[in-house]
Amino acid sequence: MQSQRRLEILRAIVDEYVATQEPVGSKAIADKTSLGLSPATIRNEMAVLEDEGLITHPHTSAGRIPTDLGYRVFVDKLATVKPMSSAERRAIETFLDEANNLDQLMKRSAKLLADLTKQVAVITYPITGEGSGSEKMTISGTANLARSGEDLGTSLSPILEALEEQVVLLRLLGDANDTVKVRIGGEQSESNLRQTSLVTVGYGAAESPVGALGILGPTRMDYAGSMAAVSAVARYVGRYITEGPQ
Repeated sequence: MQSQRRLEILRAIVDEYVATQEPVGSKAIADKTSLGLSPATIRNEMAVLEDEGLITHPHTSAGRIPTDLGYRVFVDKLATVKPMSSAERRAIETFLDEANNLDQLMKRSAKLLADLTKQVAVITYPITGEGSGSEKMTISGTANLARSGEDLGTSLSPILEALEEQVVLLRLLGDANDTVKVRIGGEQSESNLRQTSLVTVGYGAAESPVGALGILGPTRMDYAGSMAAVSAVARYVGRYITEGPQ
């Protein structure tokens, strides 16, 4: 993609679709953004985006929705991690500071992440033995998937089945490092999860994380907000693990 204007239109489509769950038309983009473009110009650029496989027609709607590739371009080129506000950071610290032991920290971290993102949150316990991965985890927010029923459709049951397989979740989090990683739709290695996106990051020492956490939800998610939440919780958990309660 060469056109910055098309990238900005893609951003507008993703933002509007994530917010409304409705296909996005050229008039909505013209009315709700400061791009200063006419609906006719936006329609022409949307036609190019569609030819490039970044947006698509759902059924007979005149609007467009992002494809997995469109979300990938959005995440790689357009999504900036939203800084958490000082109030949000304080809320995270206050909630997690009340943990009195590792079990409480893990459970509270998963619940907090699920509440912040409205997705399913998973966190692995820190590695305690020498070069072997964590085999214990906690999960929270599975009920959030039910609210995404329209996005997931008939794939909801296979997703729930995959979430019940601990080995699947461990594998998904197994290669997390100190950089936030986003897997979108068809990029998922697990066939049952290809209607979802996964945002993961490791926690602990940057060079060799001792555990990992992440969120799983429909591809129509707030990527920037999810990436920020995952990063913030991972930083706090890492500090707790290495330095103890503050």
